Amino acid sequence: MRRADREVTELSELLRIMEQCDVCRLALHNGAYPYILPLNFGLAVQDNTVKLYFHGATEGTKLELMQKDDRASFEMDCAHELITDPERGYCTMEYQSVIGQGRLAILPDDEKLEALRCLMKQYHKETFPFSTAALPRTTVFQLTVEHMTGKIKQKQH
Repeated sequence: MRRADREVTELSELLRIMEQCDVCRLALHNGAYPYILPLNFGLAVQDNTVKLYFHGATEGTKLELMQKDDRASFEMDCAHELITDPERGYCTMEYQSVIGQGRLAILPDDEKLEALRCLMKQYHKETFPFSTAALPRTTVFQLTVEHMTGKIKQKQH
């Protein structure tokens, strides 16, 4: 990373940033161009391994690409604030972000419910009861993170 003073490498700090985010962008291999899509996600840590959970339909481009190549990159960001200094003609953006890579796996039916609970926890800090009627029509998959790093840009004081 060019700006080492902004780099975040501590797992606890990376998780703090991720917990504040509400969208994870997932990039999949699709020939000459990456296929990137914004997704809701769940976050879990097991033995210092970060796992991200996603859900979607039982068919479509996302699933086809995952089945061809399980490697993926991800990005999430939060805490955006535009900083301007009209007198100096200066403009910048504050943010916090995490990027990384890992491997995708479609979860078996017996693991879907727990993964979806994890996903709901990202958006509802208290237990949120949800209908399980759509489970048979839902694909749930996880990204096991192999590498990630973060970056924080904050105001200069």
